Amino acid sequence: MPSKMDRTIKVPQESLRWKLDPATLPFETTDDLEPPSDIIGQGRGVEAFRFGMGMDRKGYNIFVTGPAGTGKMFTVKKLLKELSDDRATPDDLCYVNNFKHPESPVLLRFAPGRGAAFKKAVQEFLDNVKKEVPQLFESEEYIARKNEIMEAHEKQVREFYKGVEEKVKDTDLVVVNMQMGPVQRPDVVPLVDGEPKRMVEVEEMVEKGRFPQEELERLKQRRLEVKEELDQIVIQVKQLNKEVKDKSEEVDRLMFLALAREHMQPLRDEFCQGDNAEKIERHLDAVLDDMVENMDALKMLGAKPQQAGPMMMMAPPPEVVFHPYQVNLLVDNAEQDGPPVIIESYPTYRNLFGSIERIMDRNGGWRTDFTKIKAGSFVKANGGFLVLNLMDAIMEPGVWQTLKRSLKTEAIEIQTFDPYYFITATGLKPESIPMQVKVVVTGDPRLYHLLRHYDPDTQKIFKVRADIETSMDRTDENVLQVARFVRAVVQRHEHKPFHASAVSRITERAVRMAGRQEKISTAFPRLSDLVDEAAYFASRCSACDTVTAEHVEQAVEAKIHRSNQIEEQLQEMIDRGSLFVDTDGSEVGQINGLAVYSMGDHMFGKPSRITAVTSLGKEGVINIEREADLSGPTHNKGMLILAGWLRRMFAQDKPMALAASIAFEQSYGGVDGDSASSTELYALLSSLSGLPIRQDIAVTGSVNQKGEVQPIGGVNEKIEGFYLCCKRAGLTGRQGVLIPRANVKDLMLRQEVVDAVAEGRFHVWAASSVEQGAELLMGKPAGKRGKNGNYPKTSIFGRADAALAEMAEALQKFGKDDKEEKDS
Repeated sequence: MPSKMDRTIKVPQESLRWKLDPATLPFETTDDLEPPSDIIGQGRGVEAFRFGMGMDRKGYNIFVTGPAGTGKMFTVKKLLKELSDDRATPDDLCYVNNFKHPESPVLLRFAPGRGAAFKKAVQEFLDNVKKEVPQLFESEEYIARKNEIMEAHEKQVREFYKGVEEKVKDTDLVVVNMQMGPVQRPDVVPLVDGEPKRMVEVEEMVEKGRFPQEELERLKQRRLEVKEELDQIVIQVKQLNKEVKDKSEEVDRLMFLALAREHMQPLRDEFCQGDNAEKIERHLDAVLDDMVENMDALKMLGAKPQQAGPMMMMAPPPEVVFHPYQVNLLVDNAEQDGPPVIIESYPTYRNLFGSIERIMDRNGGWRTDFTKIKAGSFVKANGGFLVLNLMDAIMEPGVWQTLKRSLKTEAIEIQTFDPYYFITATGLKPESIPMQVKVVVTGDPRLYHLLRHYDPDTQKIFKVRADIETSMDRTDENVLQVARFVRAVVQRHEHKPFHASAVSRITERAVRMAGRQEKISTAFPRLSDLVDEAAYFASRCSACDTVTAEHVEQAVEAKIHRSNQIEEQLQEMIDRGSLFVDTDGSEVGQINGLAVYSMGDHMFGKPSRITAVTSLGKEGVINIEREADLSGPTHNKGMLILAGWLRRMFAQDKPMALAASIAFEQSYGGVDGDSASSTELYALLSSLSGLPIRQDIAVTGSVNQKGEVQPIGGVNEKIEGFYLCCKRAGLTGRQGVLIPRANVKDLMLRQEVVDAVAEGRFHVWAASSVEQGAELLMGKPAGKRGKNGNYPKTSIFGRADAALAEMAEALQKFGKDDKEEKDS
């Protein structure tokens, strides 16, 4: 016969699982529904996200937090698409050459799409120059103007030398051109016998007596006078040559500028407008100035190779000549409608912040220039939104520091991240880019709190936290939203329609995932997987037009079967007796506790034997797991609370003369958590009172110092784990699990367990205090202190109190006897 306490604390069948009746759903299949238009169950997070999007102030970037599998990225994508439609498209960005300081390229901004147009227009200008410059320097006008200059020059030079020739006409001197190295120079030499002679030769003739000495002296004097005048003429000719060269270059410059300005005028008319007009115009002027400075290279365009001594002089390729005038289109928003939304799934430094590439020249050296600057996602998202997984970003060298610096300064200078910068410098320092980007990062709450604690910059640059909720209230509206979500997955993946019964099972599964009967899980990625898997099993049934509840159950069971190998191995060890677990009878100081094992993708519960041994002593409660360094801090806390309850109940009128050891038998991998503290307490009470504990009941629940049984996690898995053990050993109709009363609302047991309870083959009890649990397990009243301060002798507490009193007296007597023996 069930005891009174058994009936009092037994959990009724209807409380073991919340069920959704398919008949109550306002549809027959998901074809009758429309997909959801809003994000489901994330009111708080959506509100925070909208706030962050609306704040156009520095630092109001958004940190989206939530456990893995809650659909953070999907939520972010949907909200960004919804909230970014009414914003303007940002400017195009270009880098161009800085001709005065090539190491500092200049940044130009253009309206969306105009950057590509500017680059194309510049290329057309360069193509025109490349095509027409050779024709310009071969034109009749150019040749005529050059000939005019040269003729005037030659005429003037001839007049200079004609005057000298007139002066030496009636003398024995003559003007000749002397070869002096690679150049010729006019000189005055004597005329002897009608032939010009060098002064050295005339002096030799004098020494041989073939020419008068007096005549030589006269020639020298006359030659010196003429030579001084001739030297002045040579200086004047040099100056004249320089002037001619300058005039020639001026002709080249003027004619080229006329041509270049004509072709550049459309550029100026089209692009030198608006806010950046002055900067663009300065760049175009600098292009013309640099072309004029490099006129020789331009004149060689299209020229044939020339022999210069042993070397063949080749004309430079046009791409080399015009390379400094190219436009590096860094960001092109021509096809962008509204602000860019970039989701960087691989946030390396290069992918996020760009780089300055280098190439090796023919001499084996590294070089770079403004055309090698490449933009990353951060720059491409300028004026829009950048989304990234923060954990991925933090793991990449240099990314977090650069991201913080850029968000704090609202600017970025593109550089290549190189830890060996001291030997591989790029040599470029591009003009910094003003940044107006909203960064959205996703991460789990633990990462958020760690950064807030250890990095003070986090709260300056991520002022908005959008926390994704893991569950939502189980209302009729939210149940319908889950059905609409199923409809969306079905539509997206082209599955068979889901029957209302299948939707009800999926909703029940979502409630179990939430861990509370009044909540529904918002882990929609996992629910989406369940929908896909159920549709797979339905697709194997050719006669099935819809996905039903049976297919959902198949998917759930199949997923468990794929992941529960370790669970089955542990159960086999219990079945064969390798792990000691009794499911019948009773024992003193021994009880079945319940533990939860998490394998990542699968969680299950299994019973574990807990034993307690008490004796006379002063050690108090000894946690064997702690002594063996196998106990976690939470488990240690539970043991200390247990000891506090013992002192409260039994050590108010006497000292605690107790040594009690408590252990998880056959546990070698460590124990943590306080969910077994009530179980350990029952084992300790049994050992003290000598009353046996039922082995057909497994117990879970933590306890506080007042003896109240507190809720624990994994209650469904724990109950199902012990049920499986009892089922394999043989159900007797007396077996069951004792849980905390506060966990009743968390129950979403598998239908097999619910059916066994309904048939009376298994039971679930819920206790709110140690007294209730002890009475169920030991079949005796727990006992209350009477007016005399004592517990009833036959009660559980009375027996334990008496045992502790005897221990105290024995310890006192032992101490006296020991002292008398020493004194004697």
